[in-house]
Amino acid sequence: MSDLQTLNDRARRVFRQIVENYLETGDPIGSKTLSSGLGEKISPASIRSTMAELETLGLLYAPHISAGRLPTEQGLRLFVDGLLQVGDLNEEERAALAPRVSQDTNLNDVVTKALDGLSGISSCAGLVMVPQSEEALRHIEFIPISQQQLLVVLVDDRNHVENRIIDWPRGVTHGNLTAASNYLNSRLSGKSLQDVRRDAVAEISMAEMELDNLTAQVVEAGLAEWAGQAKASKSAIGAAPETGQASPSVSHNMVNEKSLIIRGQAHLLDNVEAMEDLERIRILFDDLERKKELISLLSNAEEGEGVRIFIGSETKLFSLSGSSLIVSGYRDKDRKILGVLGVIAPTRSNYARLIPLVDHTARVVSKVLGLSDCE
Repeated sequence: MSDLQTLNDRARRVFRQIVENYLETGDPIGSKTLSSGLGEKISPASIRSTMAELETLGLLYAPHISAGRLPTEQGLRLFVDGLLQVGDLNEEERAALAPRVSQDTNLNDVVTKALDGLSGISSCAGLVMVPQSEEALRHIEFIPISQQQLLVVLVDDRNHVENRIIDWPRGVTHGNLTAASNYLNSRLSGKSLQDVRRDAVAEISMAEMELDNLTAQVVEAGLAEWAGQAKASKSAIGAAPETGQASPSVSHNMVNEKSLIIRGQAHLLDNVEAMEDLERIRILFDDLERKKELISLLSNAEEGEGVRIFIGSETKLFSLSGSSLIVSGYRDKDRKILGVLGVIAPTRSNYARLIPLVDHTARVVSKVLGLSDCE
């Protein structure tokens, strides 16, 4: 892999010009345009030679035979790591990113308000990973949302709501759904979500003994999804489809202990100019539904300091959608990492602007959590 030390001064200047032009316009740039824009007398032939060297190094490519050059993902990585000049935020932007909170505001409210501000200013989809609520469960319900799917709704003592979508087990009636809800509410009310996950297998076995087969399938499907055991469930009829595995460095329990909040997906539809752009966004929307894989990726990102940037196929999750993930960790009053927040943006984005936006939002959230009694 190339680094800046392998490039001479002319190669760096040509490379920077090509990447900056791409990030601004999305268009390839040729040797004649570069020659007139570099501010010194360098012949187009000399620039073509330099471009060929950069292409050999894997930093540029030609989208068409007679076209100019564009940066590869490897080239974008080199530019972001070594040549990018990060900007600063103005006072208006800083004010918009400060979540309005009170002393009794909970953690989810803090990060959600900050995320709304980040998504709005950046015009990107924002996402944040937060610890699962430890509050006691108050209510669980199965709600039909189509002829094939159910929404499992859990409400805790703070009125926080968490949802999962599961397949509707074949043959199950509305009466079975009501019976399953009543059964779970009678047994799980007052327990934390962590307790529910821990006791899921035992509860499934008990349901199979106490309930009719169809109602037990509903209970099993709901508990298996919440416990992250859909694949291991004995009755896979009611389990949600498997949506991906945690990476080897992140334990399955760690993934299950996190929740993911995504805001501003509609921003991804901004500036869609062609059918291929629309297809890329469709793939990205599919990627965003794979929350277990996203949580796994973000859990790995917790290990780094400062802003972390994942460009395109550097992550398996976004390899087809041409998207980048820019995230930073936020901390509690003891400087312990609680989660990460950031944005999902097209690979061709204004990184100089997005990086300080994400960094500042994470710092603001950390400051709020350190000064308040957020739980």
